[in-house]
Amino acid sequence: MHEMAICLGIIQIAEEKVHERSSSRVRSICLEMGALSHAAPEAIRFCFAAAARRTIAEGAALNIVELPGVAWCMSCSKSVEITRRGECCPCCGSYHLQVTAGEQMRVKELEID
Repeated sequence: MHEMAICLGIIQIAEEKVHERSSSRVRSICLEMGALSHAAPEAIRFCFAAAARRTIAEGAALNIVELPGVAWCMSCSKSVEITRRGECCPCCGSYHLQVTAGEQMRVKELEID
């Protein structure tokens, strides 16, 4: 389950910021997550709750902002939204798509005490 490793990384980022600012705990974390990031938002939420136990992030709210997958269709020259890799262009039906957005995952905001 790679979602647990992702959550441990999120907590590590939060711990570094808390120590930089001489704070005591994390109140909330805003995570941007692309539709093509290969992680399930519900699994991230579940793993985060377990990974945050007995850390500075225990009890912190995890807000996930889901971003769409976007691809450039080489056949019809349009930027199109996709929900997963391997699907066809919703405009022309071509499978010649190049992913341009939606693979990212980043901690966008931290609220700390």
